[in-house]
Amino acid sequence: MGSFIGHVLPGTLFLLVGAWHIWSSVVRYASDPQSFRVRVWNPVPGFDGKIKYLELYLIVIGGFIDLCIELLFATHFKFFVHGVLDPSHMNNFEHSGMLLMFFILGVITLLSEKISFLPLPEGALCFIAAAAFCAEYLLFYFHSTTHKGLEGYYHIILVLLIALCLSSSLAGALFPTSFPVDLCNGIAITLQGLWFYQTAFTLYGPMMPSGCRLKGDDILCHLISYQVRGELLANFQLFVMVLGVLVAVVISYVFSASRLGILIVRVD
Repeated sequence: MGSFIGHVLPGTLFLLVGAWHIWSSVVRYASDPQSFRVRVWNPVPGFDGKIKYLELYLIVIGGFIDLCIELLFATHFKFFVHGVLDPSHMNNFEHSGMLLMFFILGVITLLSEKISFLPLPEGALCFIAAAAFCAEYLLFYFHSTTHKGLEGYYHIILVLLIALCLSSSLAGALFPTSFPVDLCNGIAITLQGLWFYQTAFTLYGPMMPSGCRLKGDDILCHLISYQVRGELLANFQLFVMVLGVLVAVVISYVFSASRLGILIVRVD
């Protein structure tokens, strides 16, 4: 079981990184389609290059803060019981492992950009990003917390979105000049962030479906029909998110192409 803040914090990180990835991918392709390359991260322009690595700092600092919350604050520094890991906090230990992978991704990418003796190609960074998403996928797929009922359904959708992040990151290494692959990666990361938010507001906030309630560490629905209704509502929420992100992508491309003056109109 999780918590509201436990979903909002990683959701914010994924949402910001994913939205920036989409915008940067669209702008780079609209600027010069012929020289487009897949990128794991995108520099932030302005301020004479002082905020160039803002995305990477966000990943490193945000991941570290969330890691400390999961590993230190949530466990109250109580790691072991009778010489073994505290079973009541296995959920936090697993989340910490996932966050550690993204922290390592950010650190390695920063070192690759700033230190001359570790210049990793973009394909290698794609594989490292894929490894981080693979760790996240395995964590949620083989979670020590038993997800059942409505909570389990939201959990399944999250796992599918993580799988999309993983596959698009791997595809970025295999198809380094593909705009659809790079764009798909940004969309998948954005959707994962949005779904973390949706899970937080639905299961731990004011959007709990009628007939269901949070009792202790479990989501209980009075009747199976209420649970089914909640799952159908989750399907609709996912559809709205996908539609909204796709509309935002189209608007971003039209805006970027028109501003850059390369909007192509085909005449039959």
